[in-house]
Amino acid sequence: MGTLIRIAWTNLRRDRVAQALTFVLPVIFFSIFAMVFGGRGEAPTPRIRAAVVDEDRSPFSGRLIAALRAEPSLRIQPAASGTGEQTSAPLDRPAAERLVRNGDVPVAIVLPSGLGEAFGKSGFGGGPSITLLADPSDPIAQNTVAGLLQKVTMSAAPDLLMQGGIRQFETYGGALTPSQREAVDKWLPTLQSGGSGSGANAGGVAMGVGVQVVDVVRNDNQRGSLISFYAAGIGVMFLLFSMVGAAGSVLLDEVESGTLERLLCTNLGMTGILIGKWAFMVAIGCAQLTVMFLWGRAAFGLPLFSHIPGFIVMTITTASAAAALAIVLATIARSRAQLSGFSTILILTMSALGGSMFPRFLMTETMQKIGLVTFNAWALDGYLKVFWRNAAIWELWPQVAVLVTLAILLLLAARVFARRWEAA
Repeated sequence: MGTLIRIAWTNLRRDRVAQALTFVLPVIFFSIFAMVFGGRGEAPTPRIRAAVVDEDRSPFSGRLIAALRAEPSLRIQPAASGTGEQTSAPLDRPAAERLVRNGDVPVAIVLPSGLGEAFGKSGFGGGPSITLLADPSDPIAQNTVAGLLQKVTMSAAPDLLMQGGIRQFETYGGALTPSQREAVDKWLPTLQSGGSGSGANAGGVAMGVGVQVVDVVRNDNQRGSLISFYAAGIGVMFLLFSMVGAAGSVLLDEVESGTLERLLCTNLGMTGILIGKWAFMVAIGCAQLTVMFLWGRAAFGLPLFSHIPGFIVMTITTASAAAALAIVLATIARSRAQLSGFSTILILTMSALGGSMFPRFLMTETMQKIGLVTFNAWALDGYLKVFWRNAAIWELWPQVAVLVTLAILLLLAARVFARRWEAA
């Protein structure tokens, strides 16, 4: 038995892939999930990107915007991003709606005209409501921003809130006495300067203004459109696994059987062989994704047939990049076992970072940026544009450009690594 244990230990020590699967992969997954759900330091939740439209242009709206910018949970989007406007230009409602519709921000805050005047008169509502232009695909963002508005509306202007409360008291309870008025006049400046936080709760008042949430995406089949996100996430992850398996079959198995050496004696050459294998794998990948989405349409009402052009574009480009990645991994690996172990680590890591396992908007801002280096993130963003945002084909150019460029670069790398077979 001791001899068997020593032999097993020797085999494990020599097998780098087995060591990585045993010790490295669990640590990677633990680290990713801990960063997403663990709540680190003073930033347990990711900062929410939001745009602000100031239609009121009053001192109250200015103080409200300043308080929103100071919130650690928010990152206010500049007007220039995604709108084609200069940074100094104020953001209007149509531009903010475009930001939300295009996915640049999940929510936009519109402070309507007359908000400051109504708040200054009463402090207890009755004026125009703040509008939240929201993307329902990220319900956490709109609910969090609505809650933060309840906080900053009162904390940004406690003096105005108290003045409104006093006016309400005088309307229904009679005017203040001169001594009471003098005491109030001495106290209000301390509220305005932030010297006292007692006005923030305003005697238990929940909120000084109303909030109205408006869905700017307006999908007729929201449930089906969200199903497409999960279909794409799972489909892309298993597409990578199947492409790696196919690459091992069409390349490494042929190397071991000697078939590849015979093919190299034909007029095809290594370049022709790689392109032929890649084209076959692209066709298989397109079929696999089509079956996944057809099942989603039949079983869960996924709106596939109304998005056929965008689906075709994203499926072809996604399968092309996945097949190219699988081929370059097969040209690097020395055996099927090595390919299987290394690809498992890579694919699972990319799927966790890229959004195939859980939405990227749940991640911190830093991890969302890191996720953009993965194949999965660009493919999922493209499918989300097609099925959720009803984007036209030309609006898919960022995702298509990245995936096509990735496919070309990976094929070129595979051609370089495949020289070892020509030399042999």
